[in-house]
Amino acid sequence: MTKVLLVDDNSKYLKDALPFYGYEVTCACDGVQALKTLAKNSDFDIILLDVMMPNMNGWETLRNIRQNSLTEHLPVIMLTAVNDEQKMVLGLKNGADDYIVKPFMLPNLLARMEAVLRRSKPKSPKIQNTAVNNLTNKEKEVLSMLAKGASNKEIADKMVVKEVTIKTHLNSIYKKLNVTGRTQAILLAVNMKF
Repeated sequence: MTKVLLVDDNSKYLKDALPFYGYEVTCACDGVQALKTLAKNSDFDIILLDVMMPNMNGWETLRNIRQNSLTEHLPVIMLTAVNDEQKMVLGLKNGADDYIVKPFMLPNLLARMEAVLRRSKPKSPKIQNTAVNNLTNKEKEVLSMLAKGASNKEIADKMVVKEVTIKTHLNSIYKKLNVTGRTQAILLAVNMKF
């Protein structure tokens, strides 16, 4: 069974739902409790981490997880009520593996968990480099600005093209990098130090 550490001060729904899909769930109501749980047992496959919590918020908890050699490798999906792209990019740069904005549909979360778990298996850097090398110079430029948190409009303005052109570039980037969307593309770009 896939072991999940669910860190959320309001975890009842996911605590009840995830076991039906083959996940073994351990709950922590805040970051302090999560870090204590991880100190006793870091044998989790994935962490679902709420951003807004009492005592220690999700950002601080994530920083602690990434600074500990026993937990730094664990995939973390941030659960947040704030749909702010700048914060999401910052979170990815600080070590989050993915984001999901509340309220969310359970199938969306399950798909993201499966994708993150798939990606967390070590992948050859050579394969990732090949995928990035398949991008055109314009696509590399778009991906670089994307990784820095720029919106489609900002990228279009900087490249002096229409926003629809940027969307076309992004679709091509997603296909070539074999990712499902913006968040995964940013994550890959950050991992490749793009």
